Amino acid sequence: MNDREEFLVWVQSEFVRAERAMFDGDDGPRRTIWSAEEPISVLGAWRNATNRAELVEAFETLAATFSNCTDYAFDLIAFDLIGDMAYTVGYERVSASINGEPRTFTLRATQVYRHEADGWRVVHRHADTVG
Repeated sequence: MNDREEFLVWVQSEFVRAERAMFDGDDGPRRTIWSAEEPISVLGAWRNATNRAELVEAFETLAATFSNCTDYAFDLIAFDLIGDMAYTVGYERVSASINGEPRTFTLRATQVYRHEADGWRVVHRHADTVG
């Protein structure tokens, strides 16, 4: 398996599991796939963060909002990998409860990743809701 294939396997397994857990109210797996090294940033659909402390607080707040994820799919549109950096662009299709109310929504999401000593880690996310 080449580097591009290994990266895609990671995205389709670890990344997807972490995002699904987040929408089910558990931010632990998402924190694990994010880099502990700055710079890191989020320009999110609901929260922003520009350092690790803000990131953790944003993830905790979001996780407390979400529950009962019944469906999560990441529809990859494009990606590239150059050395120790990569990006993905895609749609996240989610069915989960927000503050106890069942909802279905789609996010446009772009992530930037850095390959670190312990594997791929997210370093930036930009997401917004689809109109």
